[in-house]
Amino acid sequence: MTTTPTTSAFTGFEQKDFDTFLIEGLEQRMAAIEERIRPKFRYLGEKLAGDIAVQAGDEMFLHIAKHARRTVNPPKDTWLAICNNKRGYKAHPHFQLGLFDDHLFLWFALIYEAPNKSKIASVYLDHLDEVIAAVPSDYALSLDHMKKESKAVSEMSKQDWVNALTRLRDVQKAELLIGRHLPAGDPLLHDGDALYKLAQDTYETLMPLYRLAASV
Repeated sequence: MTTTPTTSAFTGFEQKDFDTFLIEGLEQRMAAIEERIRPKFRYLGEKLAGDIAVQAGDEMFLHIAKHARRTVNPPKDTWLAICNNKRGYKAHPHFQLGLFDDHLFLWFALIYEAPNKSKIASVYLDHLDEVIAAVPSDYALSLDHMKKESKAVSEMSKQDWVNALTRLRDVQKAELLIGRHLPAGDPLLHDGDALYKLAQDTYETLMPLYRLAASV
């Protein structure tokens, strides 16, 4: 039986956690996710949900990916999500923290299941300068939560932002995720307190985008 780490016991993520996604077989990989990663997600997620609730002025709920629909192929990543809906997060603006085999990601996310993402995209386009100003240059942007690839915000022109938001508005399967990547070898990942603070700061930075989305 797994237990939630205490504050003193939580030391961040180690290489073994990232190596989980190299394990062959669905059952074997899922067992490793349950043993190695989910206790850390519960610890981080519960703390971050409380922080985000204060910033957002709304109750927030923790969701941990179950990968329940998988029957053959093991997941290539796993994550926690935090949103203001107790039943699920996919249809709502939400915050994510998760792992691929080579990096940790921290996102504010609008994924394709969100029924009002087109309206949110329109609001972002109407407040384009405000949206761009809210995102630091060392952050990244992804257009697909299932892929590792992302684009550095520092490399994005204003037209790149327009293109991404127009696509989010007009394409049913389009997504938008904004935040940070930390490579698996980053020493900060081994410091539980520092990692928590980084996640807290990241979500606070992205809160203006959440508030705009939540206003729709």
